[in-house]
Order: sequence, then C-alpha cells, then structure tokens
Amino acid sequence: QVQLVESGGGLVQAGGSLRLSCAASGRPSSSAGMGWFRQAAGKEREYVASISRNGGSTYYADSVKGRFTISRDNAKNTMYLQMNSLKPEDTAVYLCAVRNGIKITSPAAYNYWGQGTQVTVSS
Repeated sequence: QVQLVESGGGLVQAGGSLRLSCAASGRPSSSAGMGWFRQAAGKEREYVASISRNGGSTYYADSVKGRFTISRDNAKNTMYLQMNSLKPEDTAVYLCAVRNGIKITSPAAYNYWGQGTQVTVSS
C-alpha cells in the first residue's frame, strides 16, 4: 500500500510560479514510475507529466511543455512539479499518482492516487 500526499497548491497570478510536492509513504514508490494529473471543475482528469522510476526520463503534455518541470528525489520519496508561467487555464486540482501500467498518459495506468491540491491562477 502506498499513501500519497500533495502540497504546494494555492492562488497565484497569471505568469507566476508554484512548486507542488508529492510525498509518498508505505511501500516504497522508488521502484515505480509516477505522474501528475489535473482535473478542472466539470472536466475529465487530464495528464500533465510523468517521470520514470529513476528520474532519467520525463514526459509532458503539450499544454505544459516548456513551462512545467517534473522531478523526483527517491531518497526523500518525494516527487515535484515546478510550474512556471502559469495561465488561468492551468487552474485545477493537481493529483499525483504511482504508475503500474504502460500507457503513461492514461489515468487507468496508475493504481495509487493522492487527494490532490488546488491550484488557482487568476488573470
């Protein structure tokens, strides 16, 4: 069993930055790929970024490429999402997850989820 807790969300003006953290406990997540998703009110869960188990490979949705950076520190069992140049359309609940499937962009490939942290970007 893995428990995931996100933090770092908040209210920021357009163009600003936030850094999200995802702390894992329980069965070590360092052996698994992980990812970030987001879900805006009334919309489906959307893939944001993912990272391989050793951090050597990272992948991004086109909508965040060049603005967001995913990273992880396995010694601390923590994953991060640095978000720069934020836009109002980035407003959503951001969730981290541990992957046990193949399709990195699909929520169905992730078997453990955090509760999420709210990010609100004002214009």
